[in-house]
This record gives sequence, structure tokens and C-alpha cells, in this order.
Amino acid sequence: MLENDGDAVAPEDGPGLRLGRGYVRHRDHYPYDSVVFDRPWRSRFGLVTPWTELPSHRSWLDAESRRLLSFGLGAGLPGGGAAYLDDAGDPDPARGVQTWITCRTVHVYSLGTLLGIPGCAPVADAALAGLTGPLRDTGDGGWFHALDADGVPDTAAGKSCYDHAFVMLAASSAALAGRPGGVELLAEATRVYLEKFWDDDAGRPVDTWDAAFTRCDDYRGLNATMHSVEAMLAVADAVDALADHGDGAAWRARAARAVAFVAELAQGHDGRLPEHFGPDWSPDLGLNRDRPDDKFKPYGATPGHGLEWARLILHLEAATGPDEGLVRTATVLFDRAVADGWAADGADGFVYTTDWEGDPVVPTRMHWVLAEAIGAAAVLHRRTGEARFAQWYARWWDYAERYLIDHGRGSWHHELDEANRPAATVWPGKPDLYHAFQATLIPVLPAAPTLAAALAAAPRP
Repeated sequence: MLENDGDAVAPEDGPGLRLGRGYVRHRDHYPYDSVVFDRPWRSRFGLVTPWTELPSHRSWLDAESRRLLSFGLGAGLPGGGAAYLDDAGDPDPARGVQTWITCRTVHVYSLGTLLGIPGCAPVADAALAGLTGPLRDTGDGGWFHALDADGVPDTAAGKSCYDHAFVMLAASSAALAGRPGGVELLAEATRVYLEKFWDDDAGRPVDTWDAAFTRCDDYRGLNATMHSVEAMLAVADAVDALADHGDGAAWRARAARAVAFVAELAQGHDGRLPEHFGPDWSPDLGLNRDRPDDKFKPYGATPGHGLEWARLILHLEAATGPDEGLVRTATVLFDRAVADGWAADGADGFVYTTDWEGDPVVPTRMHWVLAEAIGAAAVLHRRTGEARFAQWYARWWDYAERYLIDHGRGSWHHELDEANRPAATVWPGKPDLYHAFQATLIPVLPAAPTLAAALAAAPRP
């Protein structure tokens, strides 16, 4: 099917999938059967080694990870927490201190500490001090969503599962990196999550409480569920590593229950995952139709989340044992995201959202979607051996190099318009490093254990 001359990746003619410049194929005839890239990648020079197996590419990933870490060295705040970073990597004080950014900073710089990169530990510790200090609600428990520019807690936003899942992820990484207070934060974060957010009857979490934890909102969301799965897998590895008799299996079982629900959704919605639900977990497919570019609750399907779920499902499978059903679900989600999202309007890049027929709604290109595509392609290639995933992986790094990586001011542009020009309609500045940094590690680490556990267990010379 494919003979690649070492430049453009060109599928054979025929109905199927939109693939980018010059290759438009109707998505209705693309039944997730690996019709693209199903033979070994060949060039005029013979078989091409997948980039993830090349020492030179691994060296490039290492250099990019260090470049990203250097960009965020000013994120740690003297009073605790992490700053929202502007385009140059300077703190933007007008945006206050946000819990999710603080957590991501703890996570990333704990990973940097485990990698032995000088300068990372102080950033991790400063951000961690925000989670054990001013962002922590000592009265009603849990963590505030944010502090405003004057240091006043944002109580109007309530207490969200999204934030608290990231607290668990941050605590897991900090504990494994040996950061002071990390183990204690992990114990508190997991206790709060189980008491307030995990709904054991449903097998997935509730989304939002008021600040006092007295009223639970009726909304249920797949985004918070997704980051809960990520965090639960990290918690499982951390508690098993840190305790003689950790309860990691219980955390993996919770993650598996949430993933089972996602598998049902993928099957029932042609690979396009509903994001928004009512209290009984019935999908609300029309939510925010009038505000389609909402930062956390956009209307329609989000191809980037399909890619992120594909990767997380394979992390779960790697942690719990071979399961071809999980591999099929991950592949369906990946293929649908690529079919609907990649170059859907004729220009390279993933559109942010689509409607339920797969047509673009918000054409903006978010950096995190491309980062998740890279990670999903790497893990799928490692799991299946299919050359098409390695080819997408290489193609998407080429896209990142051309459009997203900011060699002048550092980090990645967080948002591009439909013509792949830097934009700031949804995410001004370069708030954090989480997605881009993980994209440099996932290709070189095993699918299980999770990142911090894998680095903590890595053999030392």
C-alpha cells in the first residue's frame, strides 16, 4: 500500500480518511481497519528504523526535555505554588496561582529531579509548598481551585475533581522523587479523593463540589475522569513502591472501571467520546453549543482526548496484563481522532473539536493535542508493532518542529490558528510544560510503570 520516498507519507488513492495536504479521503469509509500505513515503512534506501529506536532521536528527545525544563525554571513562587507563565517564561502575576498548574509543575520538575537535571528540585519544592500551604483548604478540606492576584482563595469555583486528580499526580511524583512533604501530601490527596470524588457505585468520579463540600454539582465529566485514571495509575505505582503492602491493585481496579465505561462510549458513539454528562451519566451532546471553545467544557468531541484516552488505556493494559479488547479500543480512539481531527480543514494540524458527524467546530490547533498524539502513537507502535503508528509519530514531531516548538523564546506555542500561526484566543502565554515534556519521555519509557515510577526504578550506573 505504501512506498515512502522519505518525504511525504502518501496513502494509496481511495475512500477513507483525510490525511493532510493533497490527501483527502471520505471518513465514512474508514472503518478503523488499519487501511493506512499497514506495511513496513520503506524508503528508496530500504526499511526505515522507527525513530523511537534510534539513539540519535532519543538524544534529540533528551535535549528537548532539557530545553523545556530550562524554560520553566522561574515557575516556582516564593510564597508557594507555581506561576502561570507568559510567552517568554516569566510569571504572569495577574493570573494568580492555579492549583492545576501548580500540580503540573510539581509533577514535571519531580520528573526532572528523577532525571538528575540540576535546578529542578527547587522548582518542584516551591510548587509543592503551594499545595501544602496556601492552596490547601485547612477548614473544609481539599484544595482551592486558585488564589487570585492578591492571594485570596477562589471559592466561587468550588472544589473540582480535575484539580484534585492533579494533586494526586503531583503527590505521586513528588513522593517518588523524595521531595519533602511528598509522602504526606499523597496520603492526604488520596484520602480526599476517595472521600469526596470517587463514586464507587458508578465506578467513576463526580466532578465538582461547592467550596465547603456541602453540595455536589449534577454535572459529570469525562475530562476529570480521564485525569483521574492518569492519577490513579500513578498513585498505584507510588503506593506500591513506597509501602511494604501498598494498595496499588485497588487503584488500578478503579482505573479499569472508568476505562470500561470509556470503551462502551467508544463503541456506542463511533469512536467519538461524549465529554459531558448528567448525574446519571447520560450524555449531554449539546452542552456549550453556544460556547464551543470553552477552556474546560468545549462543545462536541475532542480528538485530543481520544488520543489521550488511547494512551492511558494502553498504560492500564501494561499495568494489569494483556487485553486485546483494550488494545482494540485504544486503536479505535486513535484512528477516529486522526480521521476527524488531523488536517480536517485542509491544513496540517489537529482541530480542537468536532461535531458528532466529525466535522470541525473549533479549528484552533492546541499544542497539547499534538503532544498527546505523539505519545499515543509511540505507545501504540510499541504495543502493536504496526508501522503506521511509527510513521504518524515521526510526522507529528516534524509538525511540532515546524510550527509548535518556539526556538526563539522557548517552550512550545500553546495555540495556533487554522493557518498554523501562533494565537492566544483560548490559552494565552505558555502556562505550563506538562504535555510537551511528557511527549519527550513517553517514547523512551515503558508503558508501565508510570513515568515517575519508571524513572525512580531506572538502574543507575
